[in-house]
Amino acid sequence: MKTTLQRLSLALPLALALALTKNASAATQGELFDQITDRARQLAAEPYQEPEPSLPTELVEMGYDQYREIRFRPDQAIWKDEGLFEVQLFHPGFLYTEPVRLNLVDDQGEVSPLPFRQERFRYDGDASPLAELPLDDIGHAGFRLHYPLNSGEYRDEFAVFLGASYFRLTGREQGYGLSTRGLAIDTATPHGEEFPAFREFWLVKPGPDDTRMTILALLDSPSVAGAYRFDIRPGEDTIVDTEARLFARETIEKLGIAPLTSMYLHGEVGRHPDDDFRPRVHDSSGLAMQTGEGEWIWRPLNNPENLRLSRLQDQAPGGFGLIQRQRDFQAFLDTEAHYERRPSQWVQPLEAWGPGSVELVEIPSQSETNDNITAYWVPEQSLAAGEARTYRYRTHTFAAVPPGQEVARVLRTRQGWAAVPGQENPPPHSRRQFVVDFHGGELSSLAASQPVELSLESSSGEILDPRVERLPGGEAWRATFRLAPDKDQPADMRLFLTLNQHRLTETWNYVWYPDALR
Repeated sequence: MKTTLQRLSLALPLALALALTKNASAATQGELFDQITDRARQLAAEPYQEPEPSLPTELVEMGYDQYREIRFRPDQAIWKDEGLFEVQLFHPGFLYTEPVRLNLVDDQGEVSPLPFRQERFRYDGDASPLAELPLDDIGHAGFRLHYPLNSGEYRDEFAVFLGASYFRLTGREQGYGLSTRGLAIDTATPHGEEFPAFREFWLVKPGPDDTRMTILALLDSPSVAGAYRFDIRPGEDTIVDTEARLFARETIEKLGIAPLTSMYLHGEVGRHPDDDFRPRVHDSSGLAMQTGEGEWIWRPLNNPENLRLSRLQDQAPGGFGLIQRQRDFQAFLDTEAHYERRPSQWVQPLEAWGPGSVELVEIPSQSETNDNITAYWVPEQSLAAGEARTYRYRTHTFAAVPPGQEVARVLRTRQGWAAVPGQENPPPHSRRQFVVDFHGGELSSLAASQPVELSLESSSGEILDPRVERLPGGEAWRATFRLAPDKDQPADMRLFLTLNQHRLTETWNYVWYPDALR
């Protein structure tokens, strides 16, 4: 099962849920969202209340294998055969021990709680004794959405909301990979990360022929409360337009907007494990960003020796995302995980976010079951206690190329010892040779005689023997260079290709750390 470092899940107190549901009856979507917003504002003005334990010990202490033996009965799906969308539910227990409350909103705006019912689940194997427990109205761990995504005859699962503020999306012919979160707080800080959680959801019933649906949510944590609206449209690229209304209970120094969480075990840049037949193991291969001035930046991911945190600063980003560029089975050779089908995901602000930075966190990991990569937007100004802020953005799945990118892209990045075979006095192993291949865009039509040049800079060390050439086949070009590091200083490098001073490619950006050789 896919786990996440330090994952949490929280729940809304029953009295609060019932009060909000009662006040939200017979409201339009806008009115209901405003009511949830008012409740988030009220929560932020009050001391934080930790959810009280409510599950039986048998559910709290169950293991992964037992949890897998609990299955939702498809014939019990919410809105079954009433339209294009259906909802299936997750049973609480295992990692998900503090359930959320779910509500249904009908086409008249009437709100009704969705109670937990054991008859909606099948308890097989080791889980069969749980069927005898009195479990009425304990809440749900989360839910998943179904829609005829790949076939008109079957409603595929395309979205899952499960655990803290996590949710995952998939587009047509894709499988689950990276996760999205509602909010990140103090990620990779010495005092530890805070995990806000969705406490309650309102699922707005779509019309019979509607191809999009709306979910409203209430978020809470020790530092912040918030109201969220998700307008979801499944398809080749599943699109979610998000509005997050945040109210700070405490000052938040590092606020992470639209967090994406993924996994990178090994790939083309770092060292390959001696005991893994697969050439790559990752859900995402790089971080991409479009700056407010239109520059496209590509940062290959890595599984570092030590925790790494880096930032790409900007005044008003056009977007950012975690991308799985390799889409061919041959790149991974994994017949079970099929990493080539993992979706990429893009975050596009729907209004100006102002100055800040995309922060990338890379955490050392020895297992592909751990999500060790996180990227999010950090506004320049911290969120002060008592302050309210709204963020609107679109996030959506895609394959290899972000929307709107026309310049050539990095095809692969390789590095190794910069020694010449047979050299009598080879350089130290710290001297590195980098190979960066680009393809696409205008590059694909250029003859080898064209004076393509590389623009390269590094924050430290010395760049040696920079060269650029067209590769056999004519559709890709290669930039190569050697880096002589400055002692133990990391080198932050930027590289792109030009023709007659016209930029042809995105900017390759990579930080080399001396401890990568240890």
